[in-house]
Amino acid sequence: MFERRFLPYWATGFVFVATLVILWAMGRNLICPCGDIRLWYAGDDSGQNSQHLLDWYAPSHLIHGLLFYGATFLVMRKLALGWRLLAATLVECAWEVVENTEAVINRYREFTVSGEYWGDAVINSAMDIGAMFLGFWLALRLPVWLSVAIIVGFELITIFVIRDGLALNVIMLLWPSEAILNWQSGI
Repeated sequence: MFERRFLPYWATGFVFVATLVILWAMGRNLICPCGDIRLWYAGDDSGQNSQHLLDWYAPSHLIHGLLFYGATFLVMRKLALGWRLLAATLVECAWEVVENTEAVINRYREFTVSGEYWGDAVINSAMDIGAMFLGFWLALRLPVWLSVAIIVGFELITIFVIRDGLALNVIMLLWPSEAILNWQSGI
């Protein structure tokens, strides 16, 4: 028998699957056109970034989950956890769809170091959403100070390793900076 308390979790699952179907209908590849499915892809210069299961941008999606948990805790505290997870999933999935529109792909290619970015494979988007779920769950379980430490740690690691991260990604999409672009390019 269907219990109402499970409704937000069923809705979350539906939104997840619907997002993957929408991305596929938008013309996103299911897997990397290279034919490989790699657990981790660390390169960023061949157009294969965001085509495999996980890459250097997966930590930013985990950070989304940590932040979305915090935001829903602050503004939706009276709602059950399932409804807050659904809200976080709607935001994350909406971003995955918007991120894979030609307008945003072109903006990435024009204003960031992601000149070879061709959008996400559906399998990569699925893992990005999964990373958000993991971040949301971690924020539920961990003390706030540790969630903040994870955010700072992942941002510092990705800035150090690939000269990018969630904060720089947002800045470069909304307010492109030639100075940041030059630094990211190693100029």
